[in-house]
Amino acid sequence: MAENELGTWFRGIPIVTRWWFSMSIIFPLLGRLGLINGFYMILDYASVVRRFQIWRLITAFVYYPISPQTGFHYLINLYFLYSYSTRLETGLFDGRPADYLFMMLFNAIILIIIGFLMTLRLLMDPLVLSVLYVWCQVNKDTIVQFWFGMQFKAMYLPWVLAAFNMIIQGGGIMELIGIFVGHLYFFLMFKYPQDFGGQRFLSTPSILYKLLPNRQGGVSGFGVPPASRRPRNDNGGGGGGWGGWGRGHRLGNE
Repeated sequence: MAENELGTWFRGIPIVTRWWFSMSIIFPLLGRLGLINGFYMILDYASVVRRFQIWRLITAFVYYPISPQTGFHYLINLYFLYSYSTRLETGLFDGRPADYLFMMLFNAIILIIIGFLMTLRLLMDPLVLSVLYVWCQVNKDTIVQFWFGMQFKAMYLPWVLAAFNMIIQGGGIMELIGIFVGHLYFFLMFKYPQDFGGQRFLSTPSILYKLLPNRQGGVSGFGVPPASRRPRNDNGGGGGGWGGWGRGHRLGNE
């Protein structure tokens, strides 16, 4: 009975999030059990470019060294990954898995470039934060709950997480990088074309639609495309060391 419920829950996770979530469990556990060497999972420029260890470009996002000191942070990462990636994929990107995969690939490519420039080895934290940032921007007026009963709008959540990590662990740089990457995607995909009337620079390649076709009849979650702030004419033209899980609700929908 429990196995059936677990299987039903797992199959209910949207496909892109399901793969990301699964790999983020499998690789760290394999490393913890000593079945893989964590050194070969991290991002390393010389290994990728000179030794052609291309798999590092993927494993750097899903591998995390689990230890008594890092275990709690890893579990928090998993929670944010599952929660906000699921909300975004079943909300703003409902029925459009190819578009969501493209967002993930865009964020990952930018993070790889930054990782090479700044010698970052593990990229799970900023990738999760970039997804959370996009959700928070799409659902900016949703009220989320943080530790100690604090409540505030989702648009502030990424900054609260960065500040929390700076205070507790003296970190925060990975969160800030994730915020930057998430903002870059959000700006190029939504803000620049809609609010500034600029060209849309980001477009999902057709090969991704062949891999993950659009579907109809999905169940929507949180998230709608942000409305353009440009006025219409007369002809009608045209949301390591994280500490709060943001269960949210929209203002006025209590």
